Amino acid sequence: MPRIVSLIASATEIVHALGMGDFMLARSHECDFPSSVLSLPACTSPKFAISGNSREIDTLVKQTLQTALSVYEVDEELLERLQPTVIITQSQCDVCAVSLRDVEAALSRHLTCQPEVVSLQPNALADIWNDILRVASALNLAAVGERLVEKLNHDLNAISDRALASPQRPTVACLEWIEPLMAGGNWVPELVEMAGATNLFGVAGKHSPWLEWSDLCRHDPDCLVVMPCGFDLDRTEKEMYWLAGRPEWKSLHAIRGGQVYLTDGNQYFNRPGPRVVETLQILAEILHPELFPPQLEGKGWKRLE
Repeated sequence: MPRIVSLIASATEIVHALGMGDFMLARSHECDFPSSVLSLPACTSPKFAISGNSREIDTLVKQTLQTALSVYEVDEELLERLQPTVIITQSQCDVCAVSLRDVEAALSRHLTCQPEVVSLQPNALADIWNDILRVASALNLAAVGERLVEKLNHDLNAISDRALASPQRPTVACLEWIEPLMAGGNWVPELVEMAGATNLFGVAGKHSPWLEWSDLCRHDPDCLVVMPCGFDLDRTEKEMYWLAGRPEWKSLHAIRGGQVYLTDGNQYFNRPGPRVVETLQILAEILHPELFPPQLEGKGWKRLE
């Protein structure tokens, strides 16, 4: 049977969705769902304290990447003791999670085992499905993976069909970082369009772009969805002073109309795994409350008071 180490939170959820959670030996420090994985040892850690505010974290990330290939450490001794047969990592973003380069460096230095390394690259929605199939194949569960992808696609399309039935097409700005501003990219623009809205910033399949306040003001979105990478609802709310303190803030149409929403970016919008269906559900509840009862309000999203 496989001996699995997952170094990315979305992969941990994929492994469990495939029914293989019992074969996980270790996780990354960011893996927290399902809650049972918290009992597993964490074999990664950030190179700096992540308790700072948005600006401080952005500065530390940029400073670290000037002198290092990654912002994370891999516990090579733990991996050597565990002797995994499969390690799942990613090559999509050096900031979001431990990267393929981190794993390759660990393998070249200390590991006597020769695990299969599965590197995920979820740039767009279709890539999430391909990543699920890639993990399933590595675990000899190709058919299970295909059924899972089929179900997830079905559930996404069911939500989208309801949302697109609405005649309303609000313009939406998704903010993936607060200070400095960054718009949501990758799969987020696709989800916004599937939720029956017009995405203003970020391109499907491409990395999240930095955003100027002048651009935000010029496009003046109907709705603002705030989804900082790695932040939960409470932390997002505590960081909103970066936005609310700007002189342009109160002049935005979304502010005047009460259409600013905070989300749990860490659990949903920044996590390209099976719960992407719930991410679309959150957008649908926000954008079309007349069609979607608030099932995830208070858990995945809340309106800014």
